[in-house]
Amino acid sequence: MAENLELFEGHKIRNIYDEDKETYYFSVVDIIAILIEKDYQSARKYWNKLAQRLRDEGSEQTVTNCHQLKMKAGDGKMRKTDVADIKTIFRIIQSVPSKKAEPIKQWLAKVGQERVKEMADPSTAIDRARETYKKLGRSDKWIQQRMTGQETRNKLTDYWADHEISKGEEYAILTNIIHQEWSGLSVKEHKNLKGLKSQNLRDHMSEAELIFTALAELSTRQIAESENATGMAENKISAKKGGKIAKEAREKLEHQTGKKVVTGQNFLPQSKKTKQIKKKN
Repeated sequence: MAENLELFEGHKIRNIYDEDKETYYFSVVDIIAILIEKDYQSARKYWNKLAQRLRDEGSEQTVTNCHQLKMKAGDGKMRKTDVADIKTIFRIIQSVPSKKAEPIKQWLAKVGQERVKEMADPSTAIDRARETYKKLGRSDKWIQQRMTGQETRNKLTDYWADHEISKGEEYAILTNIIHQEWSGLSVKEHKNLKGLKSQNLRDHMSEAELIFTALAELSTRQIAESENATGMAENKISAKKGGKIAKEAREKLEHQTGKKVVTGQNFLPQSKKTKQIKKKN
C-alpha cells in the first residue's frame, strides 16, 4: 500500500491506496480536524467521543468499518491511525455538524474520480502534483526542479528495492547518509534549521538545495550500479561516495559566490513564520 497526501483548502489529508482491494482509505482524524476546524489532538479526542456516540446510537457498523493502518504522524514516525473508505467517511461527515461538510464531500468525490484516472494514465498524477505546487505559490522553475528531483529519487529507490534494501527504515538510513554527506546536516537537523515539523523537507528546499540533493542521489545510484552494490553495507558506502561528490560541488559553488547553499529559508505561511520568530525571541 502506498501512502499519499492530499490538500483540502491548505489542510493535509493522509490517505492510502490498497492495491489488492483497489480502495482508497483516508485518515479519519485528518477529516475530523477540518470539519471542527481544530488541531490534530482536539480532532482525535472528538473522534473518540463521536465513535462512542455512534456505538450508543446503534451505528456501530460505521465505526467497525474503520480500520487502523500505519501512517506518517506529525513527528515523522509511522503510527497506527483510524482510516476509512470514502463511503464510510461520508457517513462520519454526516454525523459532524459543520459548515465544511458539503465542501469536503464534494472534494472527496472529486479525489476519487481523479485516482481512477491516474490508474488508467499515470501521467495525470504528475499533472496533479504540478497543480498542487502552483496552488501553494511555487514558481514554474521551482516546480520543474522538484519534479526532476523526484524522478531522480524514484530511480534510486527502485535500485535499492532490487538490491536487498527494505522500504522504511533502511531507505531512511541511506537517505540520511546521503543528505548528511552533501549538506553537512542530517535530515532532522536540516528540517530544524528551516523550522519544519511534519512538513516534507524537499517541499521547502530552495532551487539550489533541490539541485544538490538530486546530484547526490544521482551520483549514489550511478556509483551503486557501477559497483553492483547489494545490501545495506555496500549501499552505505555508495551513499557516502555519492553524497561526497555533491558536497565537493556545493563547496566550490559557495566559494565562488560567497553564499551558503543550505539555508533556513522555507515556504511556510507567514503566520507560522511569525510564531517561530516569537518563540526564538
